[in-house]
Amino acid sequence: MKIERVVTSISWIPSEAIKGALKVPFEVGMAHYDDPLPDVIHDLESLRAADKFRFANELRAWIEIEDSSEGWGGRSLPSRGDSRITGFGYSGGGQIGSTTLRLGSKEMTFAAAAYPTIQRDPEVGPNYVKFVQTAGGRTGAPAPRPVPHPPFFQISAPTAWTTLNLTIYSDGRSEFEVTGASPFPRHWIYDHEGKLAAKSGLIDFKDWSKHAFGERTPWGAEDSPALVTAVETALERELSFLIMRAGKKPEKRKIKAGKALTEQGQEGNELYLLLDGVLQVDVDGNVLAELGPGAILGERALLEGGRRTATLRALTKCTVAVAAAENVNRAALEELAKTHRREEPADEQQT
Repeated sequence: MKIERVVTSISWIPSEAIKGALKVPFEVGMAHYDDPLPDVIHDLESLRAADKFRFANELRAWIEIEDSSEGWGGRSLPSRGDSRITGFGYSGGGQIGSTTLRLGSKEMTFAAAAYPTIQRDPEVGPNYVKFVQTAGGRTGAPAPRPVPHPPFFQISAPTAWTTLNLTIYSDGRSEFEVTGASPFPRHWIYDHEGKLAAKSGLIDFKDWSKHAFGERTPWGAEDSPALVTAVETALERELSFLIMRAGKKPEKRKIKAGKALTEQGQEGNELYLLLDGVLQVDVDGNVLAELGPGAILGERALLEGGRRTATLRALTKCTVAVAAAENVNRAALEELAKTHRREEPADEQQT
C-alpha cells in the first residue's frame, strides 16, 4: 500500500512589508504587494499562474507498506508488527513565478531564478520515514542595494526559501515542522488537506535584504530558524479584512521586543490587529498564549467594562493596527471573545 502526504509553504508579500529605497517601485505601482492567500488551497499551479504568490515549497512524499517479512530491494528496513516500510521517496518540489514590473502602459517580465530543490536523505525509523526539503530562489527583477559584507553591493535580489520536515507513519498519520525560513517574505503553511495550518510570525525585510545571499542561504552554508505561530480563527481573518480595507485606514503602532502593548487592569477602548511579530498573553503573572500575525486583540475590554483582562507583551518587535471600537461590529466581537478563553491553560485555549 502506498501512502502519500504533503505539506506546502507559500510565500507572499503583505502590504507595506518592504522598507527603504526598494519600497519605491511598490509605491508608484511598478511592482505590487500580494493579497492574502486563501484559507484552503485546491490547485497550487493555478495560484502560481495567477501571480498570487512569490514562491512555494511543496514537500510531497510517499511510503510503501506491505505485510511481509521481505526487504525492499535487498535492504532490510525497520518494521512495526507485521507492517513493513518497503519503499519511500519524494514526489514534490519548489515552484516560483516570474516578476512583472509596470511603467505606464508598458510591462517588463523577469524570469525568476529557482534554486535547486534540496531533498535530504530520508530518516527511516521503526514505523516512520522523515523527509526534509528546502526550496526557494530569487526574483529575476534587479534589486540594487549596499550590503555590509563582500561584495558590499548587490544587484540580484535576495534569496527567499523555507525548509520543511514531513514525517509519514505506517498507520497513515503525518506530521510537519518548519525548521528554517528566510526572514522575508511572509510564509503560510498548509497541511495535507490543503488547509492553512501555521504562519511565520515575523518578517524582517531589512535583515533579509542585507544578508540573504551567497553563503548565508541553505545553498551556501546557513539556514535561518523559523518563528512559526498558530493560525487565527476564520472570524479574526474576516475582521482583519474589515479593519484594514473598510473605511478609514487604521493607525499603525510599533512595539519593541519586551515592551507591553496593554497592561492587565488598565483602561482601554482600542481594538488591535497584530500585523507582524509575536505577542505573549499574560494573566495574573501566568503566560497563557503566544499570538502571531492576524490575531485580533483587546475585544474583552471593549465588551466587559473597559479594563484590560490581560497583559500583552511583545516577544519580538511587533506592528499592530489600531481600530476604534465604533468601527467594529459588536456582535462579531462578542463571538470572537468566546474563542479567546485565555484564563484557561494554554493547551485548552482556542486563540
